[in-house]
Amino acid sequence: MNKRSFFIVGKHSVLEALKNPDRKVLRVFLTEESKKNIHRESKKQNLLKDVKVYFKNKKELDKYTGNEDILHQGYVAEIEHLEDLIVKEFIKNKTNLTFACLDEVTDPRNIGSIIRSVASFDLDGIIIKERHFPKESKLMYKSASGCMEHVNIFKAPNINTTLKFLREKNFWVYGFDAKSKKNFTEIEWKGNNILLFGSEGFGIKKHTEKYADFLVKIEINQNIESLNISNSAAIVFHHVMKRKK
Repeated sequence: MNKRSFFIVGKHSVLEALKNPDRKVLRVFLTEESKKNIHRESKKQNLLKDVKVYFKNKKELDKYTGNEDILHQGYVAEIEHLEDLIVKEFIKNKTNLTFACLDEVTDPRNIGSIIRSVASFDLDGIIIKERHFPKESKLMYKSASGCMEHVNIFKAPNINTTLKFLREKNFWVYGFDAKSKKNFTEIEWKGNNILLFGSEGFGIKKHTEKYADFLVKIEINQNIESLNISNSAAIVFHHVMKRKK
């Protein structure tokens, strides 16, 4: 397990990292105002108790965002990676699971937004190709708005191998494809499900599509070409989890 540290920025990203007992926070860089906010919003617990805190002004904190278009809001933290989760171990003795799965989705902002939706609608986790997961991206953490600390993230060396294994363990794989004739709202959504999304530009790869039991679509205005993938995912997650509950 690689325990090297990296930086995250943004109020929710930093606060949720501090609240997570499994996350090692090495240092926090705050403005005087952001420190006051932390104490105001967490009166019952001292989130900074065992953390090295350094006070900086806004301009000094700007250097942690580099050339990226990210607002740090007066919050920067140096953290370590969480322990990797193994999907084979996680599913043991569990039923009625729902995972999101991303095939060839690489944009950190989209990945972060999808992780936020996974947390918001109580999915059991998200599967993403290991080499496409920007595990130290400030933009991903900022887009996830603290939800990186609340989602089971399974980094798969090979998506197809993982889908094949899960199908053998009684999971149904639903691939989302705009060309499909079946609306995803027509599905009953029972049992173990995987919600498979491809890249915005090319969709699900043909070889990966072979591991989908069904192809479904989101019906939208025919004059509109497509939805952003993070918007699509949020719509699907909300509907599926509402039906399953």
